[in-house]
Amino acid sequence: MMEDDFELILGSGNVFRDFGRPDASAEQVRAIMAAKIIGVLDERKLTTREAERLTGVSHSEFSRIRNARLRRFTIDRMITILEKLDEDIEVDITFKSRHSLQKEVHA
Repeated sequence: MMEDDFELILGSGNVFRDFGRPDASAEQVRAIMAAKIIGVLDERKLTTREAERLTGVSHSEFSRIRNARLRRFTIDRMITILEKLDEDIEVDITFKSRHSLQKEVHA
């Protein structure tokens, strides 16, 4: 295949949006928060059962998070889980026009 056969498209910064998901922003927030929860569990070497005992959050919820099955989680539920893991949460929201996100770069 020749080098000219490829087209490089700059992503929006949100893979869910790039794949046309309808709730892309919420999915990205849940994914970022899930990554943080998983990081805390890994850092503390907690199993889902140990995390349940520590927080009162069902081990099945931690299992869903570890397996990236996040659809049933609301953002506020994930914030609550992080707080129960003794994590402080600071939120910074940026708004951008969707039109400014659609850029293509040709290689």
